[in-house]
Amino acid sequence: MQTVAQSWLVYRLTGSALLLGLVGFASQIPVFLLAPIGGGLADRNSRHRIIIVTQIVAMVLAFILAGLTLTHKIHVWHLFLLAACLGVSYAFYVPAASAFVVDMVGREDLMNAIALNSSLVNGARIVGPAIAGILVGTIGEGWCFLINGASYIAVIIGLLMMSVSPHRTVSLPGSPLTHIVEGFRFVWRTAPVRALLLLLGAVSLFGTPYAVLMPIFAAEILRGGAGRLGLLMGASGFGALLGALSLAARNRVYGLGRWVAVSTAGFGASLTLFSLSSSFWLSAALLLPVGFTMMIEMAASNTLIQAMVPDHLRGRVMAVYSMMFMGMAPIGALVAGSLARSLGAPRTVLIGGVVCVFGAAIFALRLPKLRKEGRQLIVALQMTGGSPAAEATGEASALAEQDA
Repeated sequence: MQTVAQSWLVYRLTGSALLLGLVGFASQIPVFLLAPIGGGLADRNSRHRIIIVTQIVAMVLAFILAGLTLTHKIHVWHLFLLAACLGVSYAFYVPAASAFVVDMVGREDLMNAIALNSSLVNGARIVGPAIAGILVGTIGEGWCFLINGASYIAVIIGLLMMSVSPHRTVSLPGSPLTHIVEGFRFVWRTAPVRALLLLLGAVSLFGTPYAVLMPIFAAEILRGGAGRLGLLMGASGFGALLGALSLAARNRVYGLGRWVAVSTAGFGASLTLFSLSSSFWLSAALLLPVGFTMMIEMAASNTLIQAMVPDHLRGRVMAVYSMMFMGMAPIGALVAGSLARSLGAPRTVLIGGVVCVFGAAIFALRLPKLRKEGRQLIVALQMTGGSPAAEATGEASALAEQDA
């Protein structure tokens, strides 16, 4: 709800595609800059406590935004500042939360846990934009921000009620900078992880900024208002929910590499078709496969990377994942906002779709060479993951025989 309401508020106050991109840039560039530090903290400290603190910060920021908007004292610079502060909290939250998943469920249920989490997130992406579209059009954006702030209360209570094992403080030799560099070195030297992250970065840079330009499509291309913006975002969220449920039905990493390649190509093709549409209902229908394929690509990449990462590096590697997933998006939002001002929103989205298809083709060509190393990593980690060695070796080999 807050994402949709904030985008509409920026566009209502300024009417500028460039400022839409700049606010998106301000909200996510801290993840790109600070996520490595967050990942280092997540490997050395209690991930559970980091998550609680960052959620409290996010709640306070949502209430401040609600108060400024409801009292009609909101200015664009407020939106920039609050977006940037929220981005800083996310730079520490996302690596800790991503690494915390395996702490809660273990490796054997990792894929289902990631898919379940994605299902919940995208269920919210369906309901939230639809409610936001109604509320923005009737009582204003501030109530969306207020409801979002109140929702954190339940999240924080739930986190405090969790029963988790006491965190074992890890004493790592060397400086914090050395620890951060170690995470980057693992990513660079591990070909399957590097390839997945590069593709994810390309999708986040060129593909996902379509969402930043959605108010322009709703208002100018499709001749609608906040209600239609909510429906468009809801359609994308519904497609993403279907994608997450498709992954939740799987219990093996077998074949996920092909899923990544095909879904990325499908995402680019769907975006290309969406950019050419001038019909509202056709555009909404095309956003279903956009959301579906985007979720498959991102969640499958997350699963594969976590299956290949040793536990002592998990926070730092997931920080790099955060940089590619969330950190590249603000740069893409800035570029998309600039291009949309000169080329128009449809052509900007068209370019992004074509780039995603091209990236998927390169990944697909390299995929056979990546399988062997990925298979070895998964087998090695299964053997040291706490399950009986013989069973782990046989199961891991079966899971990774065709694909990593």
